[in-house]
Amino acid sequence: MRAAFKVVNSGKQVIVLCPTTILAQQHLNTFRDRMAAYPVRIEMLSRFVSKSDATQITHDLEEGKVDIVVGTHRLLSKDVKAGNLGLLIVDEEQRFGVTHKEKIKQLKKAVDVLTLTATPIPRTLHMALSGIRDLSLINDPPEGRMPIKTYIREYDDELVREVVLRELDRGGQIYFVSNRIESIYHMAEKLNRLVPYARVGVGHGQMHEHELEDVMLKFYHKEYDILVCTTIIESGLDVSNTNTIVVDNADRMGLGQLYQLRGRVGRSSVQSYAYLLYRRDKVLSEIAEKRLSALRDFSELGSGYKVALRDLEIRGAGNLLGAEQSGTVSAVGFDLYTQLLSQAINELKGEPAEAEFVLPSVNLPLDAHIPTRYIPSEAERILIYKKLTAVRKTEDVAEIQAELEDRYGDPPRSVWNLLSLLRLRLRCRDLRIGSIATEQKTLQIRFKGTHLTTEAIRQLNRKYIQYEFHPDRVGMPLPETPGKTLTTVEDMIEVLAKALPDKDKEERIGVSHGNGPAAPIGKGKTVRQIVGYRK
Repeated sequence: MRAAFKVVNSGKQVIVLCPTTILAQQHLNTFRDRMAAYPVRIEMLSRFVSKSDATQITHDLEEGKVDIVVGTHRLLSKDVKAGNLGLLIVDEEQRFGVTHKEKIKQLKKAVDVLTLTATPIPRTLHMALSGIRDLSLINDPPEGRMPIKTYIREYDDELVREVVLRELDRGGQIYFVSNRIESIYHMAEKLNRLVPYARVGVGHGQMHEHELEDVMLKFYHKEYDILVCTTIIESGLDVSNTNTIVVDNADRMGLGQLYQLRGRVGRSSVQSYAYLLYRRDKVLSEIAEKRLSALRDFSELGSGYKVALRDLEIRGAGNLLGAEQSGTVSAVGFDLYTQLLSQAINELKGEPAEAEFVLPSVNLPLDAHIPTRYIPSEAERILIYKKLTAVRKTEDVAEIQAELEDRYGDPPRSVWNLLSLLRLRLRCRDLRIGSIATEQKTLQIRFKGTHLTTEAIRQLNRKYIQYEFHPDRVGMPLPETPGKTLTTVEDMIEVLAKALPDKDKEERIGVSHGNGPAAPIGKGKTVRQIVGYRK
């Protein structure tokens, strides 16, 4: 509202795009009420507007005589042209396709776009998380609102009857969503039989505009107790006395759609309920189960962002440059895709690319993980794992260890092993050790970008007779006691730290890792003698 007012004051026009006629009418009323004291002309284009009035409005819009126009898909018609468009507001953005949004942006090449949604389309959310689009979150609910209690049940006539009676007993109203027009009147008759004294109305998108408007107004003024409807109520209806919603065949609907439907209730300080029903004995698909479970898990206020993230996880991020607004990047995986996209964005922005940080592979017969008895919450365990994967130096490991001890107490052996392995991998990376792996009954330490000199191998063989030392690797017998494996490897890594050539010194004098004779340097000393084994 404030953005539109600021744009109008700057001499530009504003287009507000809504998915439904009901929402467009509500926006029109709100804009006119808020700006009644100012010389701002606000009009609406939808199927509720007569043809003659629509023609006049489109003409005035092109001439610049209309400041703000609110409308549905009618705004996407070829005859709608804004003379001086400055701002496009897309409400309930998840209800529009890529073609729709790109088409309206063609009205003017340079136009600011503000999209509003409680549950962004996966691609839109992914673009925001990647930095392509800006994102702003509103997390604070209106004062007095209570979380909606959500239940997932098999459809049962007795359950429906009990839900309706409970709501009617406290003077409330009910939405009953049946998203098939061919059977919606049959469902209304069934509800009449289950609760004979309840007043039942029917509303769907194929009704004549005056008939639909009449039904909605009667429900708003409490002349109906139950509104049997399609998902037309998903956007726009704000009836504070309606505090129970029943969604039939909920498994057939999308996650964002279900979240929006649930948001039609709970718009006052009264406890609200949402019942998501599926047919008895029906086997739900894996994706349908994930959707319904997400609605049950995220029932707190302001959880639309979390629902959108779960939807992104379930459906994938879609095609960034194509028409698909969801879809899984199965070829490379989502994390790698996000990383590659971030690198491409930084390159286009002219920002320096970050060097890839890869830790050596360490494969030892150890139990290294975070057990559920130590951190019961799956989300918290995943968060700790993410922190561990983001570690770049040993000081970071110490901070995570201190956090674990402070929040969860003394870590068990498997967590100590996990932290020790991470320290070991960081140390190996500094020493240019490529991998540590178990091969049959031996441990093999392989180098990457460095090697042991002949002099170093000779002295190591003399001191550690049971080990095998080669220029590119070290072979060690696997300790008979599993608990000593990690300690043995750590000790050998520190021995190799003294035996391996110094990286900084090698770079200064430009040493080669070949096996040929070294050129003499200084007072008759060779490069190998300078950077070789040091006691």
